[in-house]
Amino acid sequence: MEIKLGKRLKELREEKGLTQEQLAVELGVNSVTYLRYEKSQRTPPLEFIVKVAKYYGVSLDYLFGINDY
Repeated sequence: MEIKLGKRLKELREEKGLTQEQLAVELGVNSVTYLRYEKSQRTPPLEFIVKVAKYYGVSLDYLFGINDY
């Protein structure tokens, strides 16, 4: 089953117990912009995706649902 980036973003954020607003501040993006990334309404730039992977300590493959680790 393919897991979209937005779903992974939400899962990881919830695991850390953060709100969308808190995480947006941490990552340096507008909270509405982050909300759209999480809801898959907007595709984040690669630089942001890399920043998220580093923040959570996960691979890009994990974020895109290619691997489950």
